[in-house]
Amino acid sequence: MNDNIIEILLVEDDPQDIELTLRALKKHKLTNRVFVVNDGAEALDFIFGTGQYNDRDLKNRPKVILLDLKLPKVSGLEVLKKIKSDERTKVIPVVILTSSKEEKDIIEGYRLGVNSYIVKPVEFEEFIKCISDLGLYWLIINQPPTD
Repeated sequence: MNDNIIEILLVEDDPQDIELTLRALKKHKLTNRVFVVNDGAEALDFIFGTGQYNDRDLKNRPKVILLDLKLPKVSGLEVLKKIKSDERTKVIPVVILTSSKEEKDIIEGYRLGVNSYIVKPVEFEEFIKCISDLGLYWLIINQPPTD
């Protein structure tokens, strides 16, 4: 793992959604610092510097985490719960990016502290625009706390 700053942590298990997300970010030159993990357990290892990421500098936090809900090993809601309940990570913005429109998932996401809940658009062009807008907002417009 190199020491480059990770601006976006993409937690997604669907290869097609990963490809589309990276393509949309690349359109606005926002892919240089994206790191992709494929399940909830790997996401937690990356975020907390455990397992295969135990040598990762935890001061190098992502500017935003794009989190799918339906993940293998550890669910997206469980990942969110752990991020938002830890003093070291609770200020990292988390955007749930999912195909679930279930009201219970939306309510639980916000109850656990998600910063935004976005249902993935089905249409290709809408998906690209949604991801591009997300990247621009969280990386350029949003002002995170400094610590």
